Amino acid sequence: MKESKFISKIYGWRIRSALLCIILVIVLAKPNPYSIGAGILITIVGLLIRAWACVHIRKEKRLAVSGPYRYTRNPLYLGNLILGIAIAAGSNSWWVTAVFIAYFLIFYTVAVLVEKDKMEQLFPKEYGDYKKNVPLFFPRLRPYGGSSPIRSDPHLYKENRERRALTGSAVFWAILVLKMILL
Repeated sequence: MKESKFISKIYGWRIRSALLCIILVIVLAKPNPYSIGAGILITIVGLLIRAWACVHIRKEKRLAVSGPYRYTRNPLYLGNLILGIAIAAGSNSWWVTAVFIAYFLIFYTVAVLVEKDKMEQLFPKEYGDYKKNVPLFFPRLRPYGGSSPIRSDPHLYKENRERRALTGSAVFWAILVLKMILL
């Protein structure tokens, strides 16, 4: 798929739009202790999936086929889906759920396709086999056993700046707890 200007614009706006959506979510949220607890527990699952993916990915240097990449080609985005579900659950608002669904469908559909095209260009030979055996998004139950998988490297967590997801999640939940207490 050749990337159109429209697709490029959507892909480029995904981070800025996420910040606007988070502000909207905070305004629309009606958190209570149960929704906050559920949201934080779900957040931990999403962050763990993202962390697992981050210690296996060497962005644009080598095709990631180990760790969670043996189950899905997009474990970071799967982690983001779970984080979005956590935000919707923790916010206790149907409006927030609607914002999350719209955001995810618009921006992640595009992001997954753009990333697929990028991998096909960067790793044409390896990606072809990998693509045939590992689903694009929702994970398979049995791991892919393709080409010799690389080991995880804890230093990649920092190199891939994954602390931002942890920090952002902590700040979000702190704000939601404050909103619950003060309102």
